[in-house]
Amino acid sequence: MYYYVKRDTRKSTLLRKLSTAVDAIVFPIQNQGKWILRKQNNQNCFLLIFVSYCSNFNTKVLRNKKWQFNNEANISTTIKLRTKINMEKRRILIMGAAGRDFHNFNVLFKDNEEYEVVAFTATQIPNIADRKYPSELAGRLYPNGIPVYDEKELTVLIKRYQVDDVVFAYSDVLHEYVMHKASVVQAAGANFVIKGAEQTMLKSKVPVIAICAVRTGCGKSAATRRVCRILKDTGKKVVAIRHPMPYGDLVKQKVQRFETYEDLALHDCTIEEMEEYEPHIEQGTIVYSGVDYEAILREAEEEADVIVWDGGNNDLPFYKPDLHITLVDPHRPGHELTYFPGETNLMLAHIVIISKEEYADAENIIKVKENIKKTNPNAVIIDATLNISVDNPNKIKDCRVLAVEDGPTVTHGGMAYGAAILAARKYGPSILVDPKPYAVGSIKETFNKYPDIDKLLPAMGYSRKQIIELEETINQAECDIVITGTPIDLGKIIKINKPIVRAKYELKELSTPNLRELIADHIKPN
Repeated sequence: MYYYVKRDTRKSTLLRKLSTAVDAIVFPIQNQGKWILRKQNNQNCFLLIFVSYCSNFNTKVLRNKKWQFNNEANISTTIKLRTKINMEKRRILIMGAAGRDFHNFNVLFKDNEEYEVVAFTATQIPNIADRKYPSELAGRLYPNGIPVYDEKELTVLIKRYQVDDVVFAYSDVLHEYVMHKASVVQAAGANFVIKGAEQTMLKSKVPVIAICAVRTGCGKSAATRRVCRILKDTGKKVVAIRHPMPYGDLVKQKVQRFETYEDLALHDCTIEEMEEYEPHIEQGTIVYSGVDYEAILREAEEEADVIVWDGGNNDLPFYKPDLHITLVDPHRPGHELTYFPGETNLMLAHIVIISKEEYADAENIIKVKENIKKTNPNAVIIDATLNISVDNPNKIKDCRVLAVEDGPTVTHGGMAYGAAILAARKYGPSILVDPKPYAVGSIKETFNKYPDIDKLLPAMGYSRKQIIELEETINQAECDIVITGTPIDLGKIIKINKPIVRAKYELKELSTPNLRELIADHIKPN
C-alpha cells in the first residue's frame, strides 16, 4: 500500500504524479516504518529514504543514491528488494504460561517476516520451562523451534537476545504485578507490550458464546455446562472449546477432541486437563482443546451450530464472541477491578454473573454489584449460586475430613476454600484435617510456594509423577473420609485407601432475566 504526500492527484501514473504533482510518495511498511521516494531537482531522479518507527535507531538514508525509474513496477520491485535487504526484524520475547503465549504467537507472529520471536518464558505452571515450542507448530521461520525458559531468567534473556519488545501473555495476576514486570523489562532495555483483545480474537462462522471470569475459581466450568444445556434444549448442536492446557507433547496436542472417557486416556490427560474435559463428557458435550486455535476452530465449526468458549483463569476469549459472559466472585470483592485481564473481561461483558451468593456475605455482594455498575453499566447482572451436593451427606457428619480442592483455584487463584470445604460445612459438623504433615515431593513444594493454603489439599496433577505424589499424600493422611471438590471423579484416577465423597456443584440463577431468557435474545432456537 502507498499513499501520496498530498498535492494534486489528477495525473494518471505513479511516475507522472511524482514528477509533476507531488513532492514525494510514501510506502508504509506495516509496524516498521515507511519508504519515502522523494523527487530530486531532475524530475526523473529520485532519492529512496527509509524512516523507521523503531525506537532503537533514527531515520536513515539507507543508500545515498539516485535511481531512475521508468515505470511503476520498477519502483515496487525496488521497494520490496530494499525492504528485504535493509529492514531489521524486531526481536520479540513472549512471557507466558503455556497458553495465551502460544496463541498470541500463532495469531500475530507465525510466518511474519517482520518479527523474530527469540524465546518464550514460563511461569505459574510446573514443568513447562526448559522445553521448546516445536518447529512443527512454529512454522517455516523457526526450523529449530523456539526455546522456553523460566521467567526468572527474563532480564538475562533480554540482554542475551537483544530483545526489542517483550509481550506479556498470561493471566490472573494483580495489576501491580503486571507493572512490576513492565519495570523489569524497561530497565533491561526493552519495550513492554500487551496486545489488544481484538488483535488476538479469531472470527468464527458460527455464533460464539464466551464464558470468562475476573478470577480463577469463580465458577466458569459450571456456567459453561449450564449454557451448553440451555443451547441443547433449543435443538442446537453445541461444541465447547476449552482454553489451552498444553502440558504434554505440543505437536500431538495441536488439535484435541474429547467425546468419550476413552479420549481422556488416548490423550494422556493430566488431572488439570481432566477436571475441565470430564464434566463436559459427562453431560454429552463434545469439547476441543489444544495448541493451534485456528485449526481447532475450523474443525469445531464443521459440527457445531454454536461454539461455547470455556475460558481459563481470567483470560480473554480467543474467539470473537457474539455473547460475552463474565463471572465475578463475591468471596473476593474488589478483585474484579484489580486483576489482569479480568477487569477487561468485566468491561467487555454483555452479562455478568455473580456466583456463590448463597455462601457470601451480603455486604460483599453489594460491593461487587456497585463495582460492576461503575465499570460496565450496560451489562445485565445475574444473581446466582453454585448449588453444592454430595451423594452420601450422612458420611460427612462427625468425621475427620480431608478436603481435596481444585488446584488452580486454591493456588494462584488465592481462594481459601472450595466445594469440598463448603460441603463439609453444609453437611457437617466435621473436623478438617491439615494435609501438610503428610505431603510428599512436589505436593510439599506446593505448600511451600503457597503458604497461605490452610486445611485443604490442592489436587495437583500436572504430571504422572505428581499424580503419584498426590495419591501418596492422601493415603498417608490420618482422616476418616476424603471429600473431593474437583470437577472430576478423583477415585477413578488414583487409588485412595479411604472412603470418598464427591462434592458436585452446578450453577443456579437466583434472579431474572435468567440465562435461558438472555441467550434466547442472542441465539435463535432451531
